[in-house]
Amino acid sequence: MMELDPTETFRQEAAELLDSLELALLDLSQTPQDRELIDTAFRALHTIKGSGAMFGFEQVAAFTHDFETAFDLIRKGEIEANRDIVSVALAAKDYIRALIEDPSSTDAIIGEAILDDLKRFVSVPDAPGAASSAAPAAGVATNQTGWRIGIAYEPDILRNGTNPLALLDDLRALGPCAVLANLDNVPELDALDPETCLVTWDVLLTSDCGVDAIEDVFMFVRDEMKLTIEPVLADGGLLEEALPPEAIVMAPPAAAAVAPKAAPAPEPVTEKVEFNRRAEDKTSTVRVQAERLDELMDRVGELVIAQARLSQLAHSGSDIAIKAIAEEIERLASGLRDSTMGVRMVPMGSLFGRFRRLVHDLSRDLAKPVEFVTVGEDTELDKTMIERLADPLVHLIRNAIDHGIEGPEQRAGTAKDATGRIELAARYVGAQVLVTVTDDGAGLDAARIRAKAEEQGLLAPGAAMSDQDIYQFLFHPGFSTAKTISTLSGRGVGMDVVKRTIESLRGSIELSTRPGNGTTVTLRLPLTLAIIEGLLTRVGDGRYIIPLSAVEECVELTAADDARARGRNFLNVRGDLVPFLRLRDLFDAEGEADQHQKIIITSKGDTRIGLVVDQIIGSHQTVIKSLSKLHADVTMFSGATILGDGSAALILDVAQLVTLGQAKAESEKPAEAA
Repeated sequence: MMELDPTETFRQEAAELLDSLELALLDLSQTPQDRELIDTAFRALHTIKGSGAMFGFEQVAAFTHDFETAFDLIRKGEIEANRDIVSVALAAKDYIRALIEDPSSTDAIIGEAILDDLKRFVSVPDAPGAASSAAPAAGVATNQTGWRIGIAYEPDILRNGTNPLALLDDLRALGPCAVLANLDNVPELDALDPETCLVTWDVLLTSDCGVDAIEDVFMFVRDEMKLTIEPVLADGGLLEEALPPEAIVMAPPAAAAVAPKAAPAPEPVTEKVEFNRRAEDKTSTVRVQAERLDELMDRVGELVIAQARLSQLAHSGSDIAIKAIAEEIERLASGLRDSTMGVRMVPMGSLFGRFRRLVHDLSRDLAKPVEFVTVGEDTELDKTMIERLADPLVHLIRNAIDHGIEGPEQRAGTAKDATGRIELAARYVGAQVLVTVTDDGAGLDAARIRAKAEEQGLLAPGAAMSDQDIYQFLFHPGFSTAKTISTLSGRGVGMDVVKRTIESLRGSIELSTRPGNGTTVTLRLPLTLAIIEGLLTRVGDGRYIIPLSAVEECVELTAADDARARGRNFLNVRGDLVPFLRLRDLFDAEGEADQHQKIIITSKGDTRIGLVVDQIIGSHQTVIKSLSKLHADVTMFSGATILGDGSAALILDVAQLVTLGQAKAESEKPAEAA
């Protein structure tokens, strides 16, 4: 079994901490007084610094120290958070990520420049504690001389690599300590397990620090210990009397601060703070490598195929016991399939959070104030879909800010709010997820797009075409309406890539606009790329799968309808003319045509098309297998699957067939008119 490199574990955890830090900083730029966000940023920096030093990332620890200290000052109320500090902290976050992921790609001069910017806005002390205020620390009573601390670790703490004595040294840095080890639970030597921690400690800390400073010492092990903190008051007993004589007195490091004299108080105040993270009601998680999830999905897919073969064999025989076993295995395989797919599902919020920084930076670079709103973060999508959806959404958001949203002056002239708005939303619609990017900009200019298409020879001058069809030119490779080429846009690369990527995910993309009021781009995506529900059909001697999510209804192609449709291929469905494709002709199918052919009405957005098949066999759990590179130019099929009898069936790409049907319908219209 492959053992995970500890430094790789640190990199993974640091990536999550940096993402959390970025979100906290972006929120902090909007609400600088939010104490919870300040604490989140500080703890992320503190954890990265401590873990970095532990795993040998000394550059990370040294660089992060100054920013941790700055946010500690903000946390204590000695300085205020503002947009300048947040901007520098975001740059520091990027530099820290580079130091962790690829140190050779960074230069120390970049870090020095960032620290110089920090010092322009914050007076960062050279060492922790140098900025201590004359006022008592938060959580300290005026008649308090120190803290009595109870430390009890979980027995397995040593196996996790934690050194309890090193934490006592960190505690000693806060002030003089008297430490008493409790050995009551330690067994005789012959029964002692050296990897089990059964010692507890009582510590008397002489310091004016606050509770937060003590908590921070144990930040990395808070969920593996029980920590009690009680103040020691001047009139509640002398320091020497607080612990027995056998307690070990540990002086702080050189130049430690002397405990301040306690001021008398009329009434002693007692306080007790207890932490036991294991008592919290929260869901535990396990980190699993993505490759293992992919392998598990492959195994489940093979199991589904084997189960289909077993069911087919059982139903072809007469043994009732075999049929019962086949049905039970089918139920278990279906449950395992759903559970495995559920494990692979990831909330869209994990994707949406990445774009907040993108909007923040583009808004600053283009001098366009933009409000970024997300809706439906809890909507879940397959992890593979999430990964491949990131780049298309980057293009769409960049286009919305650069082309869609006007500058503050133009918005003022149209009585709009100076701050633009972009909404990124996700929601379930049947077996699909709809992801929309909506802006409140100027909308699409059909005349300008048409002029550009005519200029590039994509459209004949004066040709009749609806606005919706004109908008489709935006997805043509190399097409751009930008007047100048910039670092953001103008080269015509982007929207064509978006369309290809979405279609490779078996999805579709739609555009709608309100002139003067904005544009909405809608992405329709399947929930997963691994296993789908399909409709198994027969055309000639071949069998084909149609994704059930694209099927609207099934109707019979009667002899009368067939006779009327000859040469036109249009079907009247409750008053609507629906074009249809004869798959026998399209695939050059062998064998005699069935006398009672069926039409399966499918849809892509608002467009409907019928697919004529010889027989509808029934629903089928379809394990998708990719086609080889030799079949890359076969666009009518999105993959293949294995049926219960071991034969293969091709999966139809409904989006491509709808496009083909539209083209045939357009070509047949003149003949129909004649």
